[in-house]
Amino acid sequence: MDNATREFLSGLAVGYTLKGDDFSDYGSKMSIIYVRTGGTEGLFARLLPSLRERSSQPFYLLTSGKSNSLAASMEILSYLRLQGEEGEIIHGKPAFVTHRLEMLCQAHAVRSALRGMRLGVIGEPSDWLISSHADDAAILEKIGIEMVHIAMKELTDTIETVSRTGSEGSRLEEGEGRTVAPLNGQQLEMEGAKTIYLALKELVSRHRLQGFTLRCFDLLTTVHNTGCLALARLNAEGIVSGCEGDVPTLLTMAIVKVLTGVSGFQANPSRLDPETGEMIFAHCTIPLNMVERYELDTHFESGIGVGIRGYMKEGDVTIVKVSGDLSRLFVAEGTLVRNQNEPDLCRTQQVIRLDDTSQTNYFLTRPIGNHHVVVPGRWKEAIEAVFKART
Repeated sequence: MDNATREFLSGLAVGYTLKGDDFSDYGSKMSIIYVRTGGTEGLFARLLPSLRERSSQPFYLLTSGKSNSLAASMEILSYLRLQGEEGEIIHGKPAFVTHRLEMLCQAHAVRSALRGMRLGVIGEPSDWLISSHADDAAILEKIGIEMVHIAMKELTDTIETVSRTGSEGSRLEEGEGRTVAPLNGQQLEMEGAKTIYLALKELVSRHRLQGFTLRCFDLLTTVHNTGCLALARLNAEGIVSGCEGDVPTLLTMAIVKVLTGVSGFQANPSRLDPETGEMIFAHCTIPLNMVERYELDTHFESGIGVGIRGYMKEGDVTIVKVSGDLSRLFVAEGTLVRNQNEPDLCRTQQVIRLDDTSQTNYFLTRPIGNHHVVVPGRWKEAIEAVFKART
């Protein structure tokens, strides 16, 4: 049996430590249970209470396809379901098993990185986001993220302080390879946008945040400017920065950032064609590290301040959204077919064609709020693994 184990595991292109029958540190890292033979079902049932005490992750049962390994795993998984537990049998050709193990390890690493993160909510969610609130306790329990609530007045007071005292770091350098259109000589708006950027950066430092969402429309009346440029720049610097106080979208962006390295484009689905799967996503800011070039314009709804018109590279994209209590996930893959510039939409506009046209039905019948997050590349399988995994 030991020889058969070594032969099977050596055929998988993954690094591992074989713990044998030592379960003392089960769950401290990504843990897979290798069901070597039939007849082990009773042993697993006896082990289950102590395993569950050590970890809340689903039970992943690796099988070799020999010695009734699969049959035993099916009995074990059926038993787990009866106990209200989650699990999965990992079985197939070596390349398939290796890929699945890699996905699970990646998901475990993402969940571990999220645990202990602090995300800020600056101001309340915008009044029109009537379904986009979140359960702080559920977020902490399920994914280990602490939500930090910050009054809008603290931001406006900080903006006033930064504006009064100035800063040597107030100049925002433009990235190489990006084209910036002149803002019709609106130098005052640019200076105000830079001040908002510095004030938000101060709040991030003060509250030890890895990201935040901002009730940004309040800035239109209090400081007569927008946070669009600040959010675009902070996202590019690695600080997950969302709009309109939308906490579920912030959580989505945080997961995407850890997994892919970019925060993603928070956008409104503005138009869709159920027959072709073509959709338009639009918003007035996008992370500057996601675009090939960008232009500065006014904010669409108000016509004031500074908005971003970003042009992302055409190609594969993934659209994703999680609910505020992390009970629901939507994820779809598609193709960014073109960037456009219509006058009656927010400044950054992306035309995306979904691979599965039937998924447009989700947006019309059971959407998770308004905003969704667009990220370059194909990440559906990896995101689903992260959402399913627990640490």
